[in-house]
Amino acid sequence: MVGDMTAAVNPFSESPVPMLPPDTSPAAIRDALIDEERAEFERAYQEAMVEAAETLDLSRVLDVLRDYHRIAWLTQRQGVEAHRRMLKNVAHAIRTGEAPSGSASAEDVKALIRKRLGE
Repeated sequence: MVGDMTAAVNPFSESPVPMLPPDTSPAAIRDALIDEERAEFERAYQEAMVEAAETLDLSRVLDVLRDYHRIAWLTQRQGVEAHRRMLKNVAHAIRTGEAPSGSASAEDVKALIRKRLGE
């Protein structure tokens, strides 16, 4: 009877796990980051992979991919130089406690929100 057996349909021929969109693979994310953030991503990703191997939990890996995908997407959308300027402005604000020149005050932002809400 074994000789008469035809190949059984493999219920796992298609993965139940959805494919990642091309721009969300670890390599694509790494390639879309600026040099200054690439090493940080690689370190965070490798640490998360080690943790996943030990705990059998991919949550941290997925968190790293999600977080850095956002950064990569913003970098590509606004452009590399604009992204670098933003990082420079944030570093200056953190270091000095001063908002970047040309920034709107908190009161201006609140007034704009109230205006848009029709208040």
